[in-house]
Amino acid sequence: MFEKFFNRMEPRDLTGHLPPDRHGSSLDLGPAVYSRGRRKSKSRITADRLICLTVEQKCDLAQRELEETREDIQRMKENSERVLQNYLAALEEADIRVVDIKKAIVDFEKDIVNTITKKKGSIIASDKVLRYMEDKIRSRDVLKEKIRLKNDSLKVQKKKMQMQLRQKEELGEALHEVDFQQLKIENAQFLEKIEERNQDLLRQKMTVGNALQILNFYKRKLQTTTSMATRLVKDIAQRKESLEKIEREGILVEKERNKAELLNKRLRKQLTEYRVPPVLDYVHEKIAVHELENAIKIWERKVEIAQMALQSYRSVWQKAKLASHELQALLPEQVAR
Repeated sequence: MFEKFFNRMEPRDLTGHLPPDRHGSSLDLGPAVYSRGRRKSKSRITADRLICLTVEQKCDLAQRELEETREDIQRMKENSERVLQNYLAALEEADIRVVDIKKAIVDFEKDIVNTITKKKGSIIASDKVLRYMEDKIRSRDVLKEKIRLKNDSLKVQKKKMQMQLRQKEELGEALHEVDFQQLKIENAQFLEKIEERNQDLLRQKMTVGNALQILNFYKRKLQTTTSMATRLVKDIAQRKESLEKIEREGILVEKERNKAELLNKRLRKQLTEYRVPPVLDYVHEKIAVHELENAIKIWERKVEIAQMALQSYRSVWQKAKLASHELQALLPEQVAR
């Protein structure tokens, strides 16, 4: 304890605490020491001086060390209380925020999630989500504006009090201890209120930020759902067109099937009603067909002969025609002569 105190003190403070007789004796011994040629180190001199402390000096040192220790303990208590108050305020703020978030989640699930679950893909549900988010943001903005106005009013009151205090100081009015303590208490109360309003404003800002994040998330989700719904509507329209085309083709196929069934029935009826003729009739018909084929061949031969005769007659006719033309050409010349 004494070493700690002496380390903070200067050498002149140490010499001031020495008794006069000791101090004088040390000065008297100085020449003798130099005459004998012996030198003492500075630390040795300090140790000798420490040994020469009186009881009163030791009590004084102990009293000072005790006061400093008490001051350190008091400062540590104040710092600890300040840190503890900050932690308690943070915990209280966290509890309030958790309660608000739970309440918001319950309200959202009650008003929105159940509706969306019942009506999937409904545009009304998405509009309801947007209206819910906008109402929440609007209420937060209103509350934030109220807190800001109250904070401004408290700041104005603080400025007024400071101006009044400054005016009193300028007029030379002496404040009593009671008035000063009352002003100090009021100032502390106003500072606490301002701090509370600032904390409320900070919480509201954080809540608004969270609400905006949730709103942006649901907006992105709504855009994705809307694009998916548009794609599904197009797909449904294409499938409807394909279905109508298939139905038309089915009607045509049904008509063709009915026609084929009628033809099949008619052919089956003809097949059931068909009777095989006797063999003799078949033989007679075969002979008649053979005779007709022979007659056809004979007539075809006759036609060929007639065509050949016709060609010969045509050639003769052409020759006669040419001869007649030549005769007609010669006759006018003879008549002219």
